[in-house]
Amino acid sequence: MRMITGRLAAVALVGLFVVTWRAHVDQDVVVAQTRKPIMITRIYTGPDGQSRAEQVELKLNGGASEMIKATGVQFSSRPPAPASDWHVGPMRQYVITLSGRAELEVGDGKKVAVGPGQIDLIEDTTGKGHITKNLEDRIVVTIPLADQK
Repeated sequence: MRMITGRLAAVALVGLFVVTWRAHVDQDVVVAQTRKPIMITRIYTGPDGQSRAEQVELKLNGGASEMIKATGVQFSSRPPAPASDWHVGPMRQYVITLSGRAELEVGDGKKVAVGPGQIDLIEDTTGKGHITKNLEDRIVVTIPLADQK
């Protein structure tokens, strides 16, 4: 009788382990499938010469984007300031806000709130451009892109 009870206990423990492990694996799959996408605010020039803003999801393959060629990286600290004049981006570049807040206004009147973790792709290198207003001390990393198409 003791031998049967011991075997049943061992089978029950193995079964419990398998069920628990399976639930953990299933949960990891659900988490991986529901990860928050990486969103980029793209500032670009429309056919009428006015800048526009749109949200674009960064395409990931296996959890990472393709390698993006850049010409360098610059960190800068930007103090709070009144709104700038209309200006275009000096080149296609990513501007990633590490801390602080700002507001971008594009040619169609849309205002884009900028905060920590925000990734902006500046592509309005022609036309009217955009207005930048730093609302508080802002630390950004700027990454000019090698591909300037």
